[in-house]
Amino acid sequence: MAVCARLCGVGPSRGCRRRQQRQGPAETAAADSEPDTDPEEERIEAGAAALSGAGVGRSAGPSPPPRCSLLELPPELLVEIFASLPGTDLPSLAQVCTKFRHILHTDTIWRRRCREVLHRYRHILGLWQPDIGPYGGLLNVVVDGLFIIGWMYMPPHDPHVDDPMRFKPLFRIHLMERRSATVECMYGHRGPHNGHIQIVKMDEFSTKCNQTDHHRMPGGRQEVSWLLPLPIPIAGQVGGQDSWFTVRGVFTCQPRLQTSEELRAPAGGQGEFRTWLREEWGRTLEDIFHEHMQELILMKFIYTSQYDNCLTYRRIYLPPGHPDDLIRPGLFKGTYGSHGLEIVMLSFHGKRARGTKITGDPNIPAGQQTVEIDLMHRIQLPDVENLRDFNELSRLVLEVREQVRQEQEEARPDGGEGRGHQSPREPQGPAPPSAEPPTEKGRGPGEGAVVAVAEQPAQSGQGQQFVLPMGVSCRNEDYPRTCRMCFYGTGLIAGHGFTSPERTPGVFVLFDEDRFGFIWLELKSFSLYSRVQAAFRNAEAPSPQAFEDMLKNIQSLTA
Repeated sequence: MAVCARLCGVGPSRGCRRRQQRQGPAETAAADSEPDTDPEEERIEAGAAALSGAGVGRSAGPSPPPRCSLLELPPELLVEIFASLPGTDLPSLAQVCTKFRHILHTDTIWRRRCREVLHRYRHILGLWQPDIGPYGGLLNVVVDGLFIIGWMYMPPHDPHVDDPMRFKPLFRIHLMERRSATVECMYGHRGPHNGHIQIVKMDEFSTKCNQTDHHRMPGGRQEVSWLLPLPIPIAGQVGGQDSWFTVRGVFTCQPRLQTSEELRAPAGGQGEFRTWLREEWGRTLEDIFHEHMQELILMKFIYTSQYDNCLTYRRIYLPPGHPDDLIRPGLFKGTYGSHGLEIVMLSFHGKRARGTKITGDPNIPAGQQTVEIDLMHRIQLPDVENLRDFNELSRLVLEVREQVRQEQEEARPDGGEGRGHQSPREPQGPAPPSAEPPTEKGRGPGEGAVVAVAEQPAQSGQGQQFVLPMGVSCRNEDYPRTCRMCFYGTGLIAGHGFTSPERTPGVFVLFDEDRFGFIWLELKSFSLYSRVQAAFRNAEAPSPQAFEDMLKNIQSLTA
């Protein structure tokens, strides 16, 4: 009940709470389990005397006889006395002595305190996905001292996929005595200001900022009218194509070409965009040379800045694990080309594993299934020298795809699933040779190949040497040079605005417990994924069915 104990400030001292504010939410939660010793707290007699003359006397009745001390009362009676005290008196009470501190961690006290203080906001603890069009997000709502804080988690700056997650507070609820609470919006750079939270239902809530002027910086949003040399009609559709999403018409000025002098000029009226760019991408305007990336960045700034922290959030759960899973499921940071780093949830579903986007982009929005791994079809990669040849890798993958297609056709008449269940940790034997698979969009798979579904030395722990084929683009060249095993998979690609989506073949590469990759055959691109190491509480699904329902729900919102 350490989390509940912090609701009224009990636990770490005020000095420790200041240290918590400098830490991240994960470190703050971890610090709850550490012992907190203070020589001052051993002054039992002085503390007990101060308590007798302060808050305890108000609730415990008349002062005890001079020779009687609260320390002499049995623990059961002290629990009842402490549970009846106002929450504002408990922090001082916890600092009296070690005995009082231990008693104040009794579950009976904090179950009552939770009912009184958390009241209607107790349902918003946990993980949530904001409805920000195709971009999504990851919000973690936790209890921290006298506050409930909503932390927005963001991937590290592209392309440093192994760096820790970044986070910033979006709102906080100041828990007062009994059933009163103050909601504050933390968005922007001018400090906390008035906000509002509405509980829509058990798995949905919304936030609203009542003082959006606190979000503005000098220069305002008119700055986007000349920031980048892009022919984007700000007041209409973004991108000038039917495939781009539509902006709500907040911006009225047309962009004009940017001169070199303006690029080198001080921030001036560009404060809001420049600040966002540094936080979101870790870059400045001068660092962005690729025109397509410039367009994507400007689109995201225009789209996301319209919301002003007035958002709807839907609950998400961490995927449940099973001892037979290939690796521990969870959240991963992945590279997605010019879109930067995005958050993906890896989950296992019998014979398949799925990567679902928690954050997304205009091509594949948040909630969609970005990759799917066929755990029944392992791929034996060639040696390093042959692996450098992209045509050789393409031949192997397309042959496996043809085998999968044939198995699916054989399973259709009786409605079965083809082969019985087999653990992905149990390697399959080599399959018989197959006919040459048909070409796809003008690409031939090669001649005389055998479907490569063979055992690899993965269980020995030695792994296999790995290198990307020539011509495959990689955002982060610092990928592992050995892998445990590979599987056939498919990746979802689409045009802007999630137009014409299709699943294309690829290779899932398992490096270790915390890293994997995916080679997009169609795009000649490689995505590297690294596990999110942050610890999240109140994020477990109540049942496997509840997790499956959650996946379907977030996918349907952007389908």
